[in-house]
Amino acid sequence: MTGKSDIGPILRVALPAPVRRLFDYRSPGTDSAGTAPPCPGGIEPGTRVWVPFGRRRLVGVVMETAIRTELSEEKLKAVVAPLDGQPIFDPAMLALLTWAAGYYHHPPGEVLSAALPKALRLGAPLEAMQERWQITPAGSEAWAQGEPRRAPRQRQLLAELAAQETTAGDRRGRGAWREAARALQARGWIVSVQVPLAPAPVIAADPAALPRIRIEGPELNVEQRQATERICQSLDTFGAFVLQGITGSGKTEVYLRVTERVLALGRSALVLVPEIGLTPQLVERFRERFRVGMAVLHSALTDQERLAAWRDAFSGQARIVLGTRSAVFAPLPKLGAIIVDEEHDASFKQHEGGFRYSARDLALVRARRAEVPVVLGSATPAIETLYNLESGRYARLRLTRRAVRATPPRIALIDLRASAHHSGLSAPAVQAMQRHLGAGGQVLVFLNRRGYAPTLLCTACGWVAPCTDCDARLTVHLAAQRLRCHHCGADSQLPARCPQCGFAVKPVGQGTERIEETLAAMFPGLPSVRLDRDVVRHRGDMEAAMRRIASGEGRILIGTQMVTKGHDFPNVTLVVVLNADQGLFSADFRAPERLAQTIVQVAGRAGRGERPGEVLIQTEFPAHPLLTGLLSEGYEGFARTALKERREASWPPFSRLAAVRDSAATAEAALTFLAEARALAGHLQGVRLLGPVPAAMARRAGRHHAQLLVESADRSRLHRFLDAWLPQVESLPSARRVRWALDVDPIELF
Repeated sequence: MTGKSDIGPILRVALPAPVRRLFDYRSPGTDSAGTAPPCPGGIEPGTRVWVPFGRRRLVGVVMETAIRTELSEEKLKAVVAPLDGQPIFDPAMLALLTWAAGYYHHPPGEVLSAALPKALRLGAPLEAMQERWQITPAGSEAWAQGEPRRAPRQRQLLAELAAQETTAGDRRGRGAWREAARALQARGWIVSVQVPLAPAPVIAADPAALPRIRIEGPELNVEQRQATERICQSLDTFGAFVLQGITGSGKTEVYLRVTERVLALGRSALVLVPEIGLTPQLVERFRERFRVGMAVLHSALTDQERLAAWRDAFSGQARIVLGTRSAVFAPLPKLGAIIVDEEHDASFKQHEGGFRYSARDLALVRARRAEVPVVLGSATPAIETLYNLESGRYARLRLTRRAVRATPPRIALIDLRASAHHSGLSAPAVQAMQRHLGAGGQVLVFLNRRGYAPTLLCTACGWVAPCTDCDARLTVHLAAQRLRCHHCGADSQLPARCPQCGFAVKPVGQGTERIEETLAAMFPGLPSVRLDRDVVRHRGDMEAAMRRIASGEGRILIGTQMVTKGHDFPNVTLVVVLNADQGLFSADFRAPERLAQTIVQVAGRAGRGERPGEVLIQTEFPAHPLLTGLLSEGYEGFARTALKERREASWPPFSRLAAVRDSAATAEAALTFLAEARALAGHLQGVRLLGPVPAAMARRAGRHHAQLLVESADRSRLHRFLDAWLPQVESLPSARRVRWALDVDPIELF
């Protein structure tokens, strides 16, 4: 039934439900005739509200208002109540999230939920509250009569409260003061009340205030100064700048100088990093430099810590917000600039779970809408970023020299076919390690495979320990005496003998744990530090490891991908890359790019101090064009070749992709749903559907996975197709028998 305008103001609310629509409600307190509007001025878009939804009550966000609805008067329910006196999302953030829901074709309520801490999604108050103690009339009378006579702490606290209306609970709420307060409260002389924290003071633009908000940094070189000035000339308008600097060239110092100018203008800065492991080092640099509030947002925070950081950003108490992917949604009332460090990193893309977005791409959209500059920093920019540079959409700022009189390291390949090797380490690599360690340097050994060994093998019958839920082998974790699947998390006891024939079993291959054991035997007395997900599991683990490395206590570093991203190890003079051949022959067209970036990034850890660096890359394919090209032409030479190959194959950035991925109890069910979805597309013009095909690892966590690719040379045409096609796909009966999701601009094809 079509609604009528006389029903009253309609609130269109986004709810955390997996449907691509908004829900209509009457304003709170109105009846079916729309009489008695409750809130003077109404409820503004961006405000959280409690609403009835079936038998539950949910927290939703008002997106817009209307005068008509498709619901009948009888079915139109009223909002229970607003949660806040002001919008939780300002118009700019609400517009960004609405755009994101449309671009990624995701339910708007789930998009908004992703932008909020869990506590706010569940109805926690918008404002942080503070405990205050307040004297009661009975307490005032007791004080006037000289009470309490025999409790000096209680009397002192009562005296303070008699002299002023309240006193802060955080100042007098610990130890003996807490006991005194409880005693006075029990006698009815004081009460505890919750009051909102004082709002942050309004910061006026004042360049003269710089000495008060920052500590002087090192002198910039010519390239750093030019990059800083170019970005700062755009502080009042949008500009996308790619800060392409070799490893160790001082990109972080440029970030700090840009932030300094932003703060001087009375604005705030948003800094995004790809992984939690990078945050301690960068947070320390920013905290050392600036005397302003800073909020840190990442997935290792507790719900209450995340809520506190979000509130600091929302209130303006935090002038700098630094965080991982989800920090792109942080509320900043006066956004002045966005910085994306290691912009090429795949961690900026959410490719699992519900809302699958790219934080880097959303940072660009947010900066454009806010008319502020965005800085994309990397030694190895993504191929798409380099294409945008060529197209003139972004501006390139180069840093070609290392910041502290350091020279780029010497890089060489070790042919494993012609070199003796033991436990994954070649003789030339071991000799180089002996030389550098003997000279007092630190050595970094990189292997992107954690655990002791990737395989447990029976040499008698050929049995290999499988994961029963995945098309994968179990990884040996010798110290823990466990077999673990790195895909689904399956965990079992490490067997002493083959379960098939009873013969002895042995680990085959190398992981970081085994390399650590091997190096301990080769270099007794030289302590090592291992950095991987098995070691860095709890809060403080990364900081503790970094302190050991910085102090020189750890002479040998063994690490996975974790060590490649932005860390500064000034005493590392040798990097040895093991198993560099991963990615050379992958079916994923982005695998060579990821491999090239990893090699360049890990190589950049060598020679960042005053001593020269050396990088040795072990490979069984020393003539492979990717490796020889990296050595002769560097990353930019590789990128030119990669762009040419992608243009010829019509892969991104020369086309646009979306992937429909599903999983089901059987392979047949997974492929049937995607086949039926493809059949709905009919005859297409300008859009290709590729598949469906099983995923590269078809069975994971006990479910069968498959995918269907949608490709078009024109972005608008792709999205128009998705707009028309997805509602039909959702209506398929088979859609209810699988778990499926759409991934727009996928960066991994699996």
